[in-house]
Amino acid sequence: MSDNRDALWQALQEVKDPEIPTISLVDLGMIHRLQVEGKRVTVEILPTFVGCPALDIIRRDVRKRLLRVEGVADVEVKFVYHPPWTSERITEEGRKRLASFGIAPPRPAGDNPMDIVPPCPYCGAEGGEIQNLFGPTACRSIFYCRRCRQPFEGMKPV
Repeated sequence: MSDNRDALWQALQEVKDPEIPTISLVDLGMIHRLQVEGKRVTVEILPTFVGCPALDIIRRDVRKRLLRVEGVADVEVKFVYHPPWTSERITEEGRKRLASFGIAPPRPAGDNPMDIVPPCPYCGAEGGEIQNLFGPTACRSIFYCRRCRQPFEGMKPV
């Protein structure tokens, strides 16, 4: 196989997070390394949280999608924990996609680390409150917007 990294990256861009189907693994910043040796592709993925229940689905979806790329005969998916994934790895496009799905992206580094309540993804208001640190998945919390009175999810800053 010719080393067609663009086609491989485009294919990975189509693999969505099973728990947040509006955002790709690429935009979440989970793809650590992509290696090509002949017809074999190895992808190293940084899980967003240790013990993430979606890892088997992610492995399956990545393998399935990359095997459809011309010239790819074998795909190995490895989960690596060094360097650890951080919310700083989320791309700007990923942040927009999270907000459009009603999930507030985490605040950028440099903001007050004690203020974990993100702006409301619906109205943009600051000053919401945390309702529950534990959301529907390990990487999300539940917040409440005082302005538009909507509950919303937010990615935990890591």
